[in-house]
Amino acid sequence: MRTLAVAALTPPPFPELVSGHVDAVGHQSQRWAAELGLVSTPDALRRLDRANAAELAGRTCPDARPEQLRLLTDLFTWLFAFDDSCDDDELGQDPGRLAPIVGGLLDVLDVLGGPAPSGLATVAGPAGAALHDLCRRVRAHDTPHLLLRFANQMRDYLLALLWEAANRERSRVPAVAEYLQMRRHTGGVRPSLTLTDLVYGGGDAAHRADPRASTLDNLATDLVCWCNDIFSYEKERRQGGDGHNLVAVLARAADAPERSGLVDAAARFNAALGTYLRVESELLIDADAETIRFVTARRCWIRGSYDWSLRASRYQ
Repeated sequence: MRTLAVAALTPPPFPELVSGHVDAVGHQSQRWAAELGLVSTPDALRRLDRANAAELAGRTCPDARPEQLRLLTDLFTWLFAFDDSCDDDELGQDPGRLAPIVGGLLDVLDVLGGPAPSGLATVAGPAGAALHDLCRRVRAHDTPHLLLRFANQMRDYLLALLWEAANRERSRVPAVAEYLQMRRHTGGVRPSLTLTDLVYGGGDAAHRADPRASTLDNLATDLVCWCNDIFSYEKERRQGGDGHNLVAVLARAADAPERSGLVDAAARFNAALGTYLRVESELLIDADAETIRFVTARRCWIRGSYDWSLRASRYQ
């Protein structure tokens, strides 16, 4: 199935790039996760190592300085560790148990990286302490609109996890349109793009009001999430699957075998990539420096996540 996926996808026509700081930043991020208690067992540390968050950061943001790359890597580390924790504790299948944890993390986000109220880290646990640290470091860049966007996107991500948990509790496979909309939030791509905009010095709020920029942002998010679904599907299927994958959703909607769903998912990725390239070319006509930074960040994300997915042992 993985071989079919690779053959069916059109590689993004952008250069393959990777930062030279990946190894050093990767070790620093793993120490950060261990010190804050995000990973507390050898098995959890092995899974985090297999995810290789630093390589994903180095491919999606290859021009970042070491401290900038570290911030993005730590976000990926947080997302991978929280995802693994939900799987290990089966929180992702029980919205009643997940909701209080999400509530505590929402309290952390409300602080926006400012001084935490007494006892907040204790109530929110290691995930809350690490999330507060991420927000604090974003706040230190003194770009309030990006801090607000990051916090709101992380809030959307956490609430989308509750949607997934409710579906799992009821053994429910979402409809295609519903899944496509919610996948933009469950993947954690949007807050990651915001930190990438922070690195590139972009993300001006007025500029993003351009409908073409909004369309391009949605297309980039879709391409990254769908690529992840296609490459991770075989492993998810071996582990039982739960319907939260584009391949499974498409196969279920068409009452077709999984191979048909995989072909359909790849076709959708390829078509969306074509649309992305068309919208990008329109946006780049007489583009200013802000637009070029915006487009560069999304190009790197589309190509970088594709290259990382090809190599990621997390999905093998």
